[in-house]
Amino acid sequence: MRFARISKAVGVAAVAALALSACAANQGTTDNGSSDSESTGGSVRVVEVNAFSSFNSNTANGNVDINGKIAYATHSGFNYITDELKVEPLEDFGTYEKVSEDPLTVKYTVNEGVNWSDGEPVDADDLMLLWAVNSGHFNDATLNEEGETVSGTTYFDYAGDTSGLSLTDVPEIGDDGRSITMTYSEPFADWEVAFGAMTDGGVSTPAHVVAEKAGLADGDALIELIQNTPAGDPANPAPVNEELKAVADFWNTGFDTKSLPSDASLYLSNGPFIVSEIDPENSMTLTRNEDYNWGPEPKIDEIIVRYIGDAPAQVQALKNGEVDIIAPQASADTVEQLEAIDGVTINSGNQLSYDHVDLNFSGVFADENVRTAFMKVIPRQAIVDSIVKKLNPDAAPLDSQIFLSDQDGYEESAANNGSSEYAEVDVEGAKELLAGATPEVRIMYNKDNPNRSDAYTLIAQSASEAGFKVVDGGLGASDWGSALGTGTYDASIFGWINSGVGVTGVPQLFKTGAASNYSGFSNPEADALMDQLILETDVEKQKELQIQIDKLIWDSSFGLPLFQSPGVDAHSDSIGGINSYMPNQTGVWWNFWEWEVLD
Repeated sequence: MRFARISKAVGVAAVAALALSACAANQGTTDNGSSDSESTGGSVRVVEVNAFSSFNSNTANGNVDINGKIAYATHSGFNYITDELKVEPLEDFGTYEKVSEDPLTVKYTVNEGVNWSDGEPVDADDLMLLWAVNSGHFNDATLNEEGETVSGTTYFDYAGDTSGLSLTDVPEIGDDGRSITMTYSEPFADWEVAFGAMTDGGVSTPAHVVAEKAGLADGDALIELIQNTPAGDPANPAPVNEELKAVADFWNTGFDTKSLPSDASLYLSNGPFIVSEIDPENSMTLTRNEDYNWGPEPKIDEIIVRYIGDAPAQVQALKNGEVDIIAPQASADTVEQLEAIDGVTINSGNQLSYDHVDLNFSGVFADENVRTAFMKVIPRQAIVDSIVKKLNPDAAPLDSQIFLSDQDGYEESAANNGSSEYAEVDVEGAKELLAGATPEVRIMYNKDNPNRSDAYTLIAQSASEAGFKVVDGGLGASDWGSALGTGTYDASIFGWINSGVGVTGVPQLFKTGAASNYSGFSNPEADALMDQLILETDVEKQKELQIQIDKLIWDSSFGLPLFQSPGVDAHSDSIGGINSYMPNQTGVWWNFWEWEVLD
């Protein structure tokens, strides 16, 4: 499952069997996710921190939390994740069946009658495009130690890890044109959640639209292109396939927008809702997809999404009756303010997330001594004290890039990965490494987020004491995500959050050349361990591999995790269907079909 970027002072790295539990039982749904009561109508107003920026949340640029949540509400897939962090099939949309254990063979079938909002069926061309993107099958790029392409081509700018589906050859299409069958060359740990999961946006990019925008005749022509194009071979890179590149180029950027396109094909839905209005930087409106009947039926007719980054402003909007659901940054002050509001229900718990500072392995930080020196002056304890200590007196800096603090494996990894070297600020140690140099460091972060601004200020003050010249590279709420990996900054402050299932999130963030590896980290030994990890189905062996990977990341002076964040959401008691705290990237949206306006 893919990690998503978040701009709250939180983010995530979690693994399937190690995911947080202690969540309330799933309520109000049947075994296949269908709503157990009829539509009640009405509108629900929900707040998000970030501003919307893309109808394709699976690209490296579009991989921001709000884009993923909108994809979750407007598209369907083969399964989703419950608040107990269990995989729940969506058989009204389609089925997936493990046809064989050896070799691992999985068949995916979309049910008849499942359509895009333009009336076109969701079928094999959509599944083949999804496979082409998620597998990296056609890539033949060779990367250097900095993660830069030195030969060949990477076609699709996929935010997730392609290692799992790269184990498959071109899928076979069923006679009905609605099925594909994938055969793996080796076992794959995350096979059940690697393809078409709603948590990753489901089947969210219509192949017939991508094909036509790329100059192909239709979805059938795209299937033919995929079937007839040889697999990429980095040892013998081929000339760029211009037809495939046109398809990839449109998939990579063609759905990016902050406003509602005049071309309706760019925001087609195959899910419960369809976007009907966008006010850039302020709000968007989702309206019921009247043709949808292949999954959990929403009880409400409309969702209005407001973009409010400031936690006190979110709380005030809820208090004033301007919004119905908020998920502000958790703090003691925020919880205290929420508790003082009558008619409001609060849900809270640990998020599957961590906040972190990443350093680019280029420019000023190409020198490992400079990276290490900067890590020595990051005041992690002061950041924890300022942002989360009041809410959680036991909060402490996070000492792993892989495990969260309450996961099996965390203590063992933290004790052996070298994180103790950064337990306290060491200005003198940093000065010694800099040897009189005064490097200029531009730090990029979401300047519209108060907690991120606070973290930046504390880091800048501390770093200046060692001689660093810190430049404020803060960007707006809808711009910071697309800046990641562009080389326009030296360090970044942001967060990761994921579904709580699967292990492929590790290579997504840390493998050489991975689209979400924005810093350019590259370690052949770590790459080899990550290749083993995605094939390993034994939970204990997964843990052992991740402990080794964690140490290699710390040894490289990658940057520093800051803290695992507590989370909180609140809703007006006039809204029903929100009965538990969801710690993963879907958050309060995880069962949006159960939201209802109460009398």
